[in-house]
Amino acid sequence: MVVGDFAIELDTVVIGAGPGGYVAAIRAAQMGQKVAIIEKEYIGGVCLNVGCIPSKALISAGHKYQESLDSTAFGVTSENVKIDFAKTQEWKNTQVVSKLTKGVEGLLKKNKVEILDGEAFFVDENTLRVMGEDNAQTYSFNNAIVATGSRPVEIPGFKFSDRVLDSTGALNLSEIPAKMAIVGGGYIGSELAGVYANLGTEITILEGLPSILNGFDKDMVKLVEKNFKARGVNIVTDAIAKEAVVSDNGVTVKYEAKGEEKSLDVDYVLVTVGRRPNTDELGLEQAGVEMLDRGLIKVDNQGRTNVPSIWAIGDVVPGAALAHKASYEAKIAAEAIAGKKVAVDYRALPAVAFTDPEIASVGLTESEAKDQDLDIKVTKFPLGGNGRALSLNATEGFVRLITTKDDDHVILGAQVAGISASDIIAELGLAIESGMNAEDVAMTIHGHPSLGETVMDAAEAALGFPIHM
Repeated sequence: MVVGDFAIELDTVVIGAGPGGYVAAIRAAQMGQKVAIIEKEYIGGVCLNVGCIPSKALISAGHKYQESLDSTAFGVTSENVKIDFAKTQEWKNTQVVSKLTKGVEGLLKKNKVEILDGEAFFVDENTLRVMGEDNAQTYSFNNAIVATGSRPVEIPGFKFSDRVLDSTGALNLSEIPAKMAIVGGGYIGSELAGVYANLGTEITILEGLPSILNGFDKDMVKLVEKNFKARGVNIVTDAIAKEAVVSDNGVTVKYEAKGEEKSLDVDYVLVTVGRRPNTDELGLEQAGVEMLDRGLIKVDNQGRTNVPSIWAIGDVVPGAALAHKASYEAKIAAEAIAGKKVAVDYRALPAVAFTDPEIASVGLTESEAKDQDLDIKVTKFPLGGNGRALSLNATEGFVRLITTKDDDHVILGAQVAGISASDIIAELGLAIESGMNAEDVAMTIHGHPSLGETVMDAAEAALGFPIHM
C-alpha cells in the first residue's frame, strides 16, 4: 500500500456502519474478503445510537414507571413514585447504547475489519475519496457496498430546532415535557407518543392519513388507540400541519383539521413524517450509478447496482426503512460478492411497532391474500385464552393466522397484537420462510405456560381442532 498521491487498494469497502453496514462488513470478512468500513459519525448508525435501541430503552423505562404507579391488580401498592429523568437518560446512554456500540466496534475489529473515519465520495466506479477532519485519502476498491441509511424529513414550516424536534432530539430531551405535539403517527411517532404518555406528558398526535399506524390491520390499530385514549393521548387524523411558531419557552403548532384552522400550545413538537435516504452527497452520479425517485438507488435482487462494482442495501434502496431489512440485505450482498448463489426474499419480512400493546405482522395480511385471489382461511386466537397472559395481567390482543383453505393449511401470513408480539412473530416468520403448515406448528411441543403457546393454539384452531377456545 502506498499512502499519499496514490490510492490505497481495498478489496471490499462498506460505506456506513449502521445495522446494514456493520453486518455487511462482518459477513464479507467471514467470506474471506479484506474489508474496510467508512463511518462519518458513529459506529452502529442511527439504529443503535439515536433510533431503535434508545427508543426501546425509553419505552421500557415508561413501562416500569407505569407499573410502579399502578400495580393494584397484583395487590401491590406504591406511594410517592417519582422518576429522575436525568438518571433514565444516563442509563439509556451508558448501559444500553454505549455498550452496544462498543460491542459492535469490537466485533468489527475481531473480524479484522479496518475502520475508517470520515465521509466517502465516489470518484468513479472503482475509486472513492474519504474526507476526515484533518486529512483526505483516496482508495481504490473491487467492490463497494453503500449502506448510508436515512435521515428525518424536514417539512415546510417546521424547521428543526430546540423546540421542533426530530426523533434524535425527542430521544435526548433533558426533561419530561408537560405537553408535546407529534406530527406523524407512524411507527416512530406512535412509539415515542407511548414513551412520553407513559411518563406523564399530555400528547397530541397529528396524522395526515385517516388512521395512525398505516399498514397494520385495523383491529390491531384499535387496540393501540384504546390504550392511547386511556393515557389521555389525543389523536387527530386527516390533519394538515401548517406551521410551528417557536417562543422562548414553547411552540405553537398550527394545523388544519375538518376544514378548520386550529392551533396548539405545547412545550415541544416532534416531526416524524418519514425519512430521506442519505445518497445526495456520495458522488454516485460520478460513478454512473442509476437512481430512482426520492433519492433511492436501483438494485437487483442481490443488492447490485447497474455498476457491477457498487452495491447498495438498507434505507437507500426501495422497500421499508427497517433495521432488520438492512441487516438481511447486508448478508445477501456480502455473500453475493463472494460468489454465493443468494437473492433477497421478503415474504417473511416482519413489521413490528413497539406500542401499547405491541403489534407485529409477517407474510400476507388477509386483505393482501384476497387481493391475490388466494383461497384462504383466517383464524384468530385471543390472548385471553392463554395462561401465561392471564398470569401477566396482559390479556388484550390475539394471534391471527392466514392459511390456505385446502387440506395442507400452509401458513401464508400472521399477525400478533399484545404483550411480546415482537418476540412471538419470530416463530411465525420461521414457519412462513420454511413453508410450514398449521399442522407443523400445532405438533411442535411448546413450553407451558408460555406466550408462545398462543401460536400453537392458533394453529390447532386453523386445523379445526381448537383446545383452548
